[in-house]
Amino acid sequence: MIYLVLFASALISATLFSLGSEALLIYDIKEGYNLYLLIAVATIGNTLGSVINYFLGLKGEEYLISKNFLKEKYIIKSKYYFDKYGSISLLFSWLPIIGDPITFVAGILKYDFKKFLVLVFIAKLSRYLFIAYLVV
Repeated sequence: MIYLVLFASALISATLFSLGSEALLIYDIKEGYNLYLLIAVATIGNTLGSVINYFLGLKGEEYLISKNFLKEKYIIKSKYYFDKYGSISLLFSWLPIIGDPITFVAGILKYDFKKFLVLVFIAKLSRYLFIAYLVV
């Protein structure tokens, strides 16, 4: 049950409905639960939350254009810059406040999903490993 709650917390915290999963991870580590399993569960949940953002951006682009929230010429211009620097920015997807929108924009710009998944997984894993390192 502990791992399921951590998974749900990590997943929700990576979506545009921000919630913090770090405090729960720290608590669970201090309670003596399996460190490696905690890190794996939190990383997978957080990565899947970012995948949700990606697909919301991917499928929501047409809606945003139709409601004039986005203009197609800006998407083309943004895609150029995201293709050029996108991989670097996705490594910051773990950051509070700006990380979730980065993954959403990656979907809008149709960034290569395989690259997206690898980079976001690395970013999320790195964050949880760092937190665990500080706690242990």
